[in-house]
Amino acid sequence: MTIDELLAIEEIRNLRLEYSACFDHQDLDALVALFTDDAICDFGSYGVWNGRDTIRRNYQQNMAHVGSEFDSIHVVTNPLIKLTGPATAHGRWYLLDLLTRQKPVTSLETRGGHDNPLLWLGIYEDDYRKVGGVWKIAYCKLSFLWPTRSYQGLRHA
Repeated sequence: MTIDELLAIEEIRNLRLEYSACFDHQDLDALVALFTDDAICDFGSYGVWNGRDTIRRNYQQNMAHVGSEFDSIHVVTNPLIKLTGPATAHGRWYLLDLLTRQKPVTSLETRGGHDNPLLWLGIYEDDYRKVGGVWKIAYCKLSFLWPTRSYQGLRHA
């Protein structure tokens, strides 16, 4: 592996971490800027979002539902990033989505209440593309594993 390849992998790792930080901090403009213009988000039963305008609208609604910034935090672990070309890559991450505040009578209340802040377990599978010298998310799939399961297999082994 070359230094340039290692640097690309590190840039992609930071991209996914930036996604989590922007979502949790509710910085909608910065979050949407992480996606390509033609990006697709596939969130199973939560829908498939095509293009930045739809992605912006749906994240804005989702953030309003979550409440205040850092009411939930997205912990992403176990990155597996593979370069698939000079300007393309694929990544897989495990998601632990935690609530920092319980909100009764909404979907932001975990089964364990304050004794268990775990909201979701899932797997992100992303395709990345370098645009204008910057890595962006071109495709994002989130398969939920817990508490409901929407996992139907990996896109790339």
